[in-house]
Amino acid sequence: METVYETIQRSSTISFPGLFGDWSIDPPAFFTLFGRPIYFYGVIIALGFLLGITYCAKSAKRFGIREDDVYDLVIWLIPLSIIGARLYFVAFKLDYYAAHPDEIIAIWNGGLAIYGGVIAGVIVMLFVCRRKKIPWQAMLDLIIYGLLIGQILGRWGNFMNREAFGAETDIFCRMQLTAPDGSSICVHPTFLYESLWNLIGLVGLIIWERKGGRRYDGQAALGYFFWYGVGRTWIEGLRTDSLYIAGTSLRVSQLLSIVLALVSLVLLVVNARKKHPPEELYVNKVAAAAAEIVQTEKGEETEHE
Repeated sequence: METVYETIQRSSTISFPGLFGDWSIDPPAFFTLFGRPIYFYGVIIALGFLLGITYCAKSAKRFGIREDDVYDLVIWLIPLSIIGARLYFVAFKLDYYAAHPDEIIAIWNGGLAIYGGVIAGVIVMLFVCRRKKIPWQAMLDLIIYGLLIGQILGRWGNFMNREAFGAETDIFCRMQLTAPDGSSICVHPTFLYESLWNLIGLVGLIIWERKGGRRYDGQAALGYFFWYGVGRTWIEGLRTDSLYIAGTSLRVSQLLSIVLALVSLVLLVVNARKKHPPEELYVNKVAAAAAEIVQTEKGEETEHE
């Protein structure tokens, strides 16, 4: 039997009465192109990927990494991360998908778990970095910026689908969902909370990194994992569609977020007590090697003269 959330979810009008009064919006789930439905959820996710990749490619030099190496990684990263995100989601709803195997690939209906995508993405990154002899910590520091951009935009795909919202509330920023029959509920707009939380994290990391705050490879990634873990811990607690560990009331993402935040914090504290000579940073090693090549070439030219 459907819950009140499921009943009004897909066809509801969205409003924010505490912020914008009577203003409302009823965004369509898809538009048609050449007679075929194109879902806004997929378009927004794709846009997030493209912007994230573009930012990483243009910022790669600051981490000692070539643009081409970023694109080589992305070729494998995108499809395998999507597969990982879907498999993670399916794994925690195995009873349902065992009975409906034809829906396992139906990602256009929603059902991508960020942690599954991150796990798959890290495995792919480790493999590519090993092949290209790039320290994976330096690459991870770079790609977390793209990941944040993708998460910021991706949550608005949830908005278009009327999903990933929280429990009922009367908070000032509540989101009201009104069904065609007039029934409505006011809920936590958790998609918005996470999007804004990640935006703050992205801006903070960019300012910190550009001011020379990154002293060792992997530091930016640890900062991201701590920030995201803290935010996801409290936001997940508000949601109504969480994945649970079978037979328990434990939310999978909330448990992982707590572990992620604690481990990241411990590693940040431990590394803060260590000395990190600037020459050990990969980007500085690359710059030093390039300078040495230039110096050698100049010496050879001088000898020929």
